[in-house]
Amino acid sequence: MRQAELEIVKRVQDTFFKEELLILRSFDSEGPFEANDSVKVRNNTMKKKSSLYKLDPFLDQDGIIRVGGRIRRADLSIDLKHPIILPRHSHVTELIMRYFHEKSFHQGRGITTNTIRSHGYWIIGCSSAVSNLLFKCVTCRKLRSQTQVQKMADLPVDRLETVPPFTYCGVDLFGPWLIKEGRKELKRYGVLFTCLSSRSIHIETANSLDTSSFINALRRFVSIRGPVRHLRCDQGTNFVGAEGEFTKAMSELDFDRIRQYLLEQNCDFVQFKMNVPSASHMGGVWERQIRSVRNILSTLLCQLGTQLDDESLRTLMSEATAIVNSRPLTLENLNDPLSVEPLTPNHLLTMKSKVFLPPPGNFMKNDVYSRKRWRRVQFLANEFWSRWRKEFLSNIQSRQKWIAPKRNLSVGDIVMIKDDSLVRNMWRLGRICKTFIDDDNLARKVRLAVGSTNLDRRGVRKSKLTELERPIHKLVLLQETE
Repeated sequence: MRQAELEIVKRVQDTFFKEELLILRSFDSEGPFEANDSVKVRNNTMKKKSSLYKLDPFLDQDGIIRVGGRIRRADLSIDLKHPIILPRHSHVTELIMRYFHEKSFHQGRGITTNTIRSHGYWIIGCSSAVSNLLFKCVTCRKLRSQTQVQKMADLPVDRLETVPPFTYCGVDLFGPWLIKEGRKELKRYGVLFTCLSSRSIHIETANSLDTSSFINALRRFVSIRGPVRHLRCDQGTNFVGAEGEFTKAMSELDFDRIRQYLLEQNCDFVQFKMNVPSASHMGGVWERQIRSVRNILSTLLCQLGTQLDDESLRTLMSEATAIVNSRPLTLENLNDPLSVEPLTPNHLLTMKSKVFLPPPGNFMKNDVYSRKRWRRVQFLANEFWSRWRKEFLSNIQSRQKWIAPKRNLSVGDIVMIKDDSLVRNMWRLGRICKTFIDDDNLARKVRLAVGSTNLDRRGVRKSKLTELERPIHKLVLLQETE
């Protein structure tokens, strides 16, 4: 076995180190070079661009190139003092790296590299070669690989048009909140509508998570804010709060019934645009608003206590709405006393920056009937959109992360589905059966074929395939399609 190993190494070195072998064979030496004249002649003959130039190479008695190095006086075996030199791009080298990687129980790059060198092999560019091996190792990908990322998509038209407030909206549910009704404690949920262009919000309360309660909240919202053209929402189970009974909230909503109701009431048809399940980052425009509302409600609840009824909860939601809508959209000139007042959503909704104090000045009853009042309102609205383009729109131009485009997942790739409720070793495997390509030719969501095993009435296991839609940010790539 040892003789066969040496013969294979000879063949590999004859293929990749032809010029170096001719130079070393011209010297009559079977050990490390010790004479200064011999070393000088060898270095002058060998090209400095050679990968063996800095390794002080020599031929042993078997005609194999080994590392000369600086530890030849150490009391160690010849394999440790003078390891065999192997090229990086060789099938034999890959087999050796894979063998010692499995022998080290799929540890990282450092341990695998030390294991290879401790067994008498010196691979050119060993660190990068081992890193490439770890990247292809399915077991290591299962244990340590990160989820997929892709270049951040362009903003949709919903967030870039100058349209009336709440024409394009996002909706999400959060909670529950506990209220008191007599001696009973009941749960109430918050329904947050956010305007995708002006970033203003509107909060309604819902008594439950069923369809009727959501329809009532939508009716109250449309009655106050006007009809909605597009309504974006989640259809997965990742919601702020993450209470156990709230994980299937949006899946319980009957969207067909909601659409039918809007058509019967002669309202504008609301087109629901639902994100992929488990893709909360795709709804960040309303998830961030829910975080702001939660911070405000936590402060208000500390001041007013937790013994609330329906009326008190609605009041708190309204106060939280007013606070969030009075926040500045831009911060560039916030500390400059000579600059204009920071732009807020209330500048468009109420024509005021705050809603807590009455407007200054003495207004007469005749002002209500002024013929030029509509011009003042129209001017203020145009002023808002003008400043919105100049001050706010430019702030959302750059990408904060996910800047470079990555390889698109392909049909047939084997992936592992990330599940925060399970440990990594229990994540399910799936095969990509369809990719959804966006306008920029990048895939950010895919359809997976996932196997599942169920027991029938007789207790016999039956396997079947189910298809799921998931964002790539929840997938770990294990094996690419050839």
